[in-house]
Amino acid sequence: MKFVDEAIITAQSGNGGRGCVSFRREKFIPRGGPDGGNGGKGGDVILVSSSRKRTLYDFRYHHHLKAKNGAGGQGNNKAGRKGNDLIVEVPVGTLVRDADSGEVLKDFILPDETVVVAKGGRGGLGNSHFKTSTHRTPRFAQPGEPGISIRLKLDLKLLADVGIIGLPNAGKSTLITKISGATPKIDSYPFTTLIPNLGVVYTKWDEPFVVADIPGLIEGAHEGAGLGIRFLRHIERTRILVHLIDVSVINPENVLCEYDTIMNELEKYSKSLSNKTQVIVLNKIDIPGAEKKAALFRAAVKHKEVLAISALTKDGIDLLLSRIVALLKTEDHTASTLDDGTDPQPNITLT
Repeated sequence: MKFVDEAIITAQSGNGGRGCVSFRREKFIPRGGPDGGNGGKGGDVILVSSSRKRTLYDFRYHHHLKAKNGAGGQGNNKAGRKGNDLIVEVPVGTLVRDADSGEVLKDFILPDETVVVAKGGRGGLGNSHFKTSTHRTPRFAQPGEPGISIRLKLDLKLLADVGIIGLPNAGKSTLITKISGATPKIDSYPFTTLIPNLGVVYTKWDEPFVVADIPGLIEGAHEGAGLGIRFLRHIERTRILVHLIDVSVINPENVLCEYDTIMNELEKYSKSLSNKTQVIVLNKIDIPGAEKKAALFRAAVKHKEVLAISALTKDGIDLLLSRIVALLKTEDHTASTLDDGTDPQPNITLT
């Protein structure tokens, strides 16, 4: 299945059924009077978030969603059948906007949330509703109200606790395979990872957390270079970031080049991204000469905490996981503090 994270669709609700014009005609009942029933309501178009869906692939070729029309009323005061609602599943993390106005209609954060994006038209009243003492034989009824049509823009932003970012070939895919059950493609050439990958990490310290491996970023990503802004959106919802750097490619004459490249792209895309809590991790520490480069990097960033690991050999992985768990707990504590109305802790940005 191809990873599709955006789509533009048209939702069309059902038309209301027409009211009926009818008169009671039975033997031995003179002047039976009007008995036209009401038309049925048109069906709604309803979006519901589902954990069964992973992408917006279903909308790649199906751009038009149409609910059923309501049936017309009948004689003997029989109401028309209501049009069936059209219930459409979308992945958790989908942001629904009006494609024309840009208004946000729904942000699906949890499974089984629903939103009616197109309400069906009301059914028309039958002629029995218009009978009065002075107008006993109304020969008219209401037409049903038409349904509405709306263009929707769907954007999928993956929900993960931790996002792994870095330049191509930093070892992001190798890391996620070592700490979770995810199985992304791994190879030695850039942009091996073409789609975000999610994995669940189980540790001995706390509850499991979800980690996302984001395709490699390069300079100009905020303008669409490489895989660009298409996947930057997927780290907007993460609580913390693991900034993975290949220590073997660090240039002693410009130690922070790789680090600054990613940070500049995050800041240019969104200020909130660059302010997210980060764990700086130097990968491939098992390569000869890596320790010396790691020392130069630590000296350059000064007061920031820097971890060193080898995703391939799993050296330092336990320390990294324990640090992630501690930061996630800090985020939880900060969220509860905010709920109490007090000031948040510094350098913590909630998503």
